[in-house]
Amino acid sequence: MLGDYVALTKPRIIELLLVTTVPAMMLAAHGLPPLGTAAATLIGGSLAAGSANALNCFIDRDIDAVMRRTAGRPLNHDRVSPRSALSFGLILGAASIGLLWLTTNALAALLAAAAIAFYVIVYTGILKRRTSQNIVWGGAAGCMPVLIGSAAVSNSLTWTPVVLFGIVFLWTPPHFWALAMQFRDDYAAAGVPMLPVVATPRFVAGRIIAYSWAMVAASLILWPVANTGLEYPAAAALLGGWFLAKTYALRNRVAHDLPPRPTSVFHASITYLTLLFVAAALSVELPGAWR
Repeated sequence: MLGDYVALTKPRIIELLLVTTVPAMMLAAHGLPPLGTAAATLIGGSLAAGSANALNCFIDRDIDAVMRRTAGRPLNHDRVSPRSALSFGLILGAASIGLLWLTTNALAALLAAAAIAFYVIVYTGILKRRTSQNIVWGGAAGCMPVLIGSAAVSNSLTWTPVVLFGIVFLWTPPHFWALAMQFRDDYAAAGVPMLPVVATPRFVAGRIIAYSWAMVAASLILWPVANTGLEYPAAAALLGGWFLAKTYALRNRVAHDLPPRPTSVFHASITYLTLLFVAAALSVELPGAWR
């Protein structure tokens, strides 16, 4: 039973969100953030993401039942009732906002509330079933952890978290469209107009490349904005070149009517974002210890 509730929160997605939160906090603190603030932010952020994901499972249970990729989720097998999933999601959301408000500041709490509302209402409730641009704009919710982490430390938002937000925003379409290419038939059967459902593979591959170039450019802008060390732009350039090579390989396979193997781009995108944010964190000077 407990495992079913944990599954509703989509832990693997939360892990990736936390990877972006820690470097954002370090950049805001110009070093290591206070340990208590960091812990509270990571816990509060996990609860917020878990809330949004559980509510997403509640709203999308009809779609999830049709798709092979999501058919095993608890709501599809009556291991958790819809009412319980809804209550669970709302409780997690309230807990996350309350924790961040009490342990960090109101700005971080309000950003968490906005992230939950945007993902549940704007993306899940409005965009996902209506437009092929759903993940482009709906993906903004997944960019919010960098703002929350920065705000929790500094109680303000500067250009650095805005650039980090832009990197994740531009990263989301290539990441998710690659996954949607792999599960195109699933989304088509569920009536979800993901771009790979309504456009040709060649067009999708071209859009993946376009967003990837913009993402790499945004990653390099972080260097002067955050005043990182030289190791960061070197890492960003190398990682960007490697990921772009993956996207061009996808387009070449599509152009020659070969199996596209989009999961290669999908998995590479996770590695890219993780290593890029690790590089950003490592570029921060650490004048003091945890306090």
